[in-house]
Formats: sequence, structure tokens, C-alpha cells
Amino acid sequence: MNFFKSFLASILGTFVALGLLIIFFFMGVAAIATSVNLEKVDSVFVNENSILNLNLNTSVRDRSPAFNPLQFLSQKGPSIVGMDVIIGSINKSKKDPKIKGIRLDSGLISSGWAQAREIRNCLNEFKKSGKFIYAYADFMSQKGYYLSSVADSIFMNPIGAMELKGLSSEVLYYDGFQNQYGVKMEVIRHGKYKSAVEPFLQDKMSKENRTQIKGLLDAVWMTVSDEIAESRAISKNALETMVNELTVTDAEEALAKGMIDALVYESEFENSIKTALEIDEDNSINSVEFYQMNTQIKAYDSNVKDRIAVIYANGPILYTEGTEEVIGKKALNQTFEDILENKNIKGAVLRIDSPGGDAMTSEIILNAMRVLKGEKPLVISMGNIAASGGYYIACLGDKIYADPMTITGSIGVLAAFPNMKGLADRIGIDAEQVNSHKNAMGYSIFEPLSDGFKNSTKGAIEKIYTTFKSRVAEGRSLDMEKVEDLAQGRLWSGKDALENGLVDALGGLEDAIEAVAEMAAIENFNVVDYPKFEDNFEGMFLNALSFARLKIFNHPIEKFASEFIELSQLEGIQARIPFSINIE
Repeated sequence: MNFFKSFLASILGTFVALGLLIIFFFMGVAAIATSVNLEKVDSVFVNENSILNLNLNTSVRDRSPAFNPLQFLSQKGPSIVGMDVIIGSINKSKKDPKIKGIRLDSGLISSGWAQAREIRNCLNEFKKSGKFIYAYADFMSQKGYYLSSVADSIFMNPIGAMELKGLSSEVLYYDGFQNQYGVKMEVIRHGKYKSAVEPFLQDKMSKENRTQIKGLLDAVWMTVSDEIAESRAISKNALETMVNELTVTDAEEALAKGMIDALVYESEFENSIKTALEIDEDNSINSVEFYQMNTQIKAYDSNVKDRIAVIYANGPILYTEGTEEVIGKKALNQTFEDILENKNIKGAVLRIDSPGGDAMTSEIILNAMRVLKGEKPLVISMGNIAASGGYYIACLGDKIYADPMTITGSIGVLAAFPNMKGLADRIGIDAEQVNSHKNAMGYSIFEPLSDGFKNSTKGAIEKIYTTFKSRVAEGRSLDMEKVEDLAQGRLWSGKDALENGLVDALGGLEDAIEAVAEMAAIENFNVVDYPKFEDNFEGMFLNALSFARLKIFNHPIEKFASEFIELSQLEGIQARIPFSINIE
């Protein structure tokens, strides 16, 4: 018995020691990686006559995630990449004489439409250098094909599949479910288009919500179809026929309709690249992975002191400190102060990808922005979404850029309160209250909203809504009547927002950076990223253990539960767009 105890203890001790060694190893790797100034050092050597391998079959976000030790060691590349890495690698490859072209694989890209277009525009600029872009895929999603269509030639696996079907957006409605099970969401809102909580109030889509979603789909598709038709030299009518009749579902049909250029297996595709590089088939291709290139949008020059800050505001707006995926007042306000105090930073771009959130936090951030704007140029760049609270923090920018496919607007506010009285009654739970005053109870999850609570909340919503509109009127030089016409929670595409005066120009992050440079009267500058977050090893380690987050279930009840919980966790009055607006 003692032998087995000693044996088990030895095994346990070994595992503990190994675990500690792994932890310390990753800490050492993290320390080494973060101690290197990546602004000044390239992370890869480029051979003569090389190509850039741009494999975008991954998740794309605006900013690269924090350092991940396991991904640092992986040869497969990161599971999540930032637009800064993608655009930076393309820009550097354009100027590098050793790189002759790009191998593009974007068939299964996971990104927003606005992000895809920004990458596509960057690739179009790359082509102006005279270098080639060859695209290859086994499978081609609609978004993946849109991005690949920029290539000089598109190759597909002979038995590959393609998606070309137009755009759709599905919204689930829970009113019947709530009535059946006694769980509901009490909502107070302003704005007939404020559909963020419509699924909890109705059993079908409102006319107003259908109108705005259809408008978004049409606006996005117009841009997608126009650019595909131009790149592939086909008529819009022919493209619309393919989409309506679903005549392109596989690689053979795509070739017959002129949507791709050749059916080859990957080894044959490699030979096409060798031909473009003018090397023998027996020789290997020199390639460099895009994520190994300089990760700055603009290559760092140690001799240049002037800087432009890019401030990334990604995720919902919450009354919290803020993280890489959550916009909080402390992180952004500290960022504005740091930029204001740094004499080398001549201006800033606020890059927004947010559905909005807490109205109070939006106002606090906007007030801090006002101080920065008074001293240095501040330009807004909208990503996939910059709506409701996301537009709130954008409206005072010196200049606002949006992509035609950006979702923006949604000038409106709401408050939501979960109510489980029906369920409590069914399962035998009774809540009794004792109050010193008429409205002392305020809100209870087990009771319907009182008239006093409803009226006070409604009054607060109206005040915040008026403040929201006044900020838009101030920033956009519009009268309040015009703002009201554009408000009431209505969503707009970037293209429509331009026509309505909510943004100044159509363009991406690079356009916004150049606008700041022009305002600041500087030609040579470096780009620096903000906010700066302290390294969190525990978080890095946990993220490292899950390279990809897989959604196993997609049941309507799961979706109801997740959205119900999300709404339940929100505190205060919200300036936020629909939770479930997804264009595919």
C-alpha cells in the first residue's frame, strides 16, 4: 500500500512540476516577446523572388489580440487576426521588391462585410504595383468570393463548392415563448425603429424593422455586386440572374459562368505560381506568412518622431474599466489623456466597431474626447458597426469615415428589465414586499413594473434621448428637427449615412489616418496603437488553451436564453442596436 501511495505521489509531483515548468516557460516566452519593440523589428526574413501567403480562413477583428504564447509556438498561424496585421503585411509587400505577388485564400473568411471590403481595397492598391494576386480555394463562401474576386486569377478545386445567393438576416421572436413559460422582458424605449428588444415584445417583425433591415441588405448587396461585376467583367444583370436562379453552386458552374478562371488541384495551382515567378516546377516557392510580417499598418521608421495614434474601440460599451473586447470609460479616458500629453502624437483616429451600450458611459467618453479634439485632430473610422452608443461617441469627430457597408445610426435609447412573475406563480414562488414609501420598491424581477417606476424611467430615457440628439446636432451641424428625422433608432448603411449627413466620407482606416496627417500638416509619421492594456498572463493562458471558440448548439431556446441573460445584465439606460442583426 505504501508503495502505491509513494508511486501515485511521485506521479502527482511530476505533473505538478511539469505544470509549473509549462507556466514558467510561457511566462518567459511572454516576457521575451513583450520586451521586443515590434515597431522597430521585422519578425521575418524575406528571400528573393517570394510571395506573400495571405490565408484568411480565420476570424478577423479590427485589432490584433494580445500576445498568445501557444500561438507564438504554433506553425499553423493565429486563429484570430487583426486588420492591422493584414493591411500592414499587404502594404509592406507592395513596397518590398523581394515580394512578387500574393497567394490569397479567403474562401472561408470570418469577418464583417466592411472589414472584407477594406481588405479588398487594400489588395486593389497592391495590384497597382504591377505585382500579381492569385486566389485559390476548395470552398468559397459568398463573402470569401467577394474578397477573392479582386485577384488577377481565381483557381478552385475541381470538386469545390461556391455560395452565391444574395444576403439575408434572420431574427427570432420570443413573445409566444414568454407567454407560455412566464418569462418576459419589460421594455421602455424611445424610437419606433429601436428594435433591439423587439423580439421580446412581439411575435413577428415590425414594418419599421423590416424596412431598415431590407435597406441595409440592399445597400450592402449593391456594393458587393457592383464590385464583383467590375472585377470579373460581367454584367450586373448576368450576376443577378446567377444569384436569383442559384445557377452557381459548384466550381464547374462558376467556371462556366466566368466567375473563376481555372479548375485545378492545389499542386497544379502551385505550378501556376511558379510560372508567374518564372521558376522551374522542380524548385520550391519562397513564401512568407502574412502574420510574420511587420504588424503595423504603416511600417515603423525609427528616424521619425511624429506619430498618429489609432485608438481601437471594439465591443459593447459598458460602465467598466474596459478590455480589448469591451469599451470602458477608464481605458479610453486614460488613452485620451496619454495622447494629449504626448507631444510626439500629432493627432488620433478613433476606430469604432461597436453596437453601443451604456448611455452614461458613452457620454463620459464623449466628454473626454471633446477635450482631446480641442487640442489635436481627431478623426473617426467606422468598421462593421458604429451605431447607437457607437455613433454617440463618433458624432463629435473632426471628420467621420464609414465604409458603404458599415451599420450606423440607431440614434435612440432604451431600458430593459427581466420579469419572471409568470414563472414564479407557476412554480409556487410568491414575493412579498414591505415599503416605507409608495415607490420605494423600485424594480423587482417578481413583480410587474409599477407606474411610478415606468414614468421615472421614461422621463430619464427622454432626457438622454434629447441629449443624444443634441450631441449629434452639435457634431454634425444639423438642426434638431433634421436629427429627429434621422433618429428614432433607425439603422443606416454607411452609404445612406453619407447621403444623410451622418458621416463625411466613405473610406477605411488608412483614409482616416491620412486625413489626420493632413490636418496635422505632417508627411512622415509612425502609427501607434491604443489603448495600452497591462499583460494578463492568466487571461492569455486561458485563451491559449482554446484556439477557436466553437458554437456547438444553435437552438432557438439557447438563443433566447443568451439574449435574455445579456439584456438582464445591462444596467441603466442603453443606447444599443439590435443584438441579432447579422447579414450573411
